Amino acid sequence: MTDTAVQVRGASLSFGSRTLWSGLDLDLARGEFLAVLGPNGSGKSSLLKVLLGQLPLSAGSVAFPGVRHTRRAPGIGYIPQQGTTEEAPVVRGVDLVGLGLDGHRWGVGVRGRRVRDRRIAEAVEAVGAAPFAHQPITRLSGGERQRLRVAQALVGEPSVLLCDEPLLSLDVTHQRSVGELIDKRRRDAGTAVVFVTHEINPVLSYVDRVLYFNAGDFRIGAPDEVMNSATLTGLYNTPVEVVRIAGQLHVAGAQVALCEDEPHHVAERVS
Repeated sequence: MTDTAVQVRGASLSFGSRTLWSGLDLDLARGEFLAVLGPNGSGKSSLLKVLLGQLPLSAGSVAFPGVRHTRRAPGIGYIPQQGTTEEAPVVRGVDLVGLGLDGHRWGVGVRGRRVRDRRIAEAVEAVGAAPFAHQPITRLSGGERQRLRVAQALVGEPSVLLCDEPLLSLDVTHQRSVGELIDKRRRDAGTAVVFVTHEINPVLSYVDRVLYFNAGDFRIGAPDEVMNSATLTGLYNTPVEVVRIAGQLHVAGAQVALCEDEPHHVAERVS
């Protein structure tokens, strides 16, 4: 099997006259952890939709040379952004996780009901969701639902894991546990990870490369190659200062909105 899990060539994505990004070439290796950063609206989540086949490219191509899609192993796992899915009141946490094995075909087993149930239970336990996994989804907090979505994405043992803000609504302890779980999966099984986030610090120690989008442009490279004053100054076309304090990255710059939810902060954490 090839060491390349995801291959992107000459990719461009436009909506009308607006181009989110263009000329993107990317080879994502098996077991590699790619963090995708940038302001809201810069094309981070759109990249995941392209990789999921939900959004067509304006130009270029996407391939998965190292991914095998089978009934037992769906190939690509996906952790959606909070609030992007709706669950019926009768759906329990374990039912949601089970969709990672069955899709929407209720009752379809994987090598028998017992094996299926064991795999679901192991995934639930791994994210610390066992105490509430049998409750209806509608009764759970945002953080509890998100932990179940992580379990759903991992239970199918994917070759590529696409994560859209998976740490939202989680406290620091569970951010750490979810990050460690994803990192362990990619190290043990060679799963390639594409991790969209507004906050790189919780996963900084896991990141191999950063893809940073802004205003139709992008930079890609190792964290130190991208997350530095010179690179971000060029990307934002305004003076930006990046400093490392106690193992975390912080960014300062006049009117630099690395997280567009708070556009007027002069200094803030990397978003």
